[in-house]
Amino acid sequence: MKEIRLGISPCPNDTFIFYHLLEKERLPFKITPVIKDVEELNRLVLSNFLDVSKVSFALAGKVLDRYVILSAGAALGRGCGPLILARNPMSKKDLANATIAIPGENTTAALLLRLYVPEAQKLVEMSFNEITKAICSRKVDAGCVIHETRFTYKDLGLVMLQDLGDWWEETTGMPIPLGGIIAKRSLHSDQLSILQDSIRQSMVFAKKNYHEVSRFIGKFAQEISPDVQKKHIDLYVNHYSYDLGTEGRQAIKSLFERAAASGLIANYKNGKGMFF
Repeated sequence: MKEIRLGISPCPNDTFIFYHLLEKERLPFKITPVIKDVEELNRLVLSNFLDVSKVSFALAGKVLDRYVILSAGAALGRGCGPLILARNPMSKKDLANATIAIPGENTTAALLLRLYVPEAQKLVEMSFNEITKAICSRKVDAGCVIHETRFTYKDLGLVMLQDLGDWWEETTGMPIPLGGIIAKRSLHSDQLSILQDSIRQSMVFAKKNYHEVSRFIGKFAQEISPDVQKKHIDLYVNHYSYDLGTEGRQAIKSLFERAAASGLIANYKNGKGMFF
């Protein structure tokens, strides 16, 4: 394949990781970037449009017949999970009957919410950056938020009902797998090796040249202050982003197994051959 459509989100962790690959790297094939919110990327992968893409791991578990998970570029770790927010404290029983905003049907946040409160049925999809507004304006009772909102929700007078990352870690003892890079199985293994190596080299460059990379990050995160951008990167870019490792792979398999056992991912078997 001479051209590869590569999807990444405009979130600081993705633009940080992929800056060098997209702006400076010279690969033996053309990269056409598609920069969209992660739920939009999820849908483009479902339609088979993207060759390589950042996706929610909740979505990755549904397309393993067509895509393989790369070991570089992931958002996975501890202390970085989605948060359930509301205007006032609520019990878990109350939450089960509440109207809850989610940042997309295919997001890991929505999957974790369903695993945490399987009785919850009144879920409303909306863009991740609209959820706190919907909570504050009483359009919904609560919301499951991701990204930089974990740094700003207190300024809006909202309370945290549950950190789903903490719940996952306490339940499983493993880091929380949020999103990762997947690639079509039809791509040649040499191309995947080059891409994976380039992602790692791009991360190394970004860490050494943050001042240069920060301008690229800011172009796509204009509504986020530079301080929050940096906090976002420090939280979501870590050693698992460089390589999933044994623990990272096991965490992803555990997420898929729990989702399959709850009927939230169909046709998942044992995950054999799902990693490149």
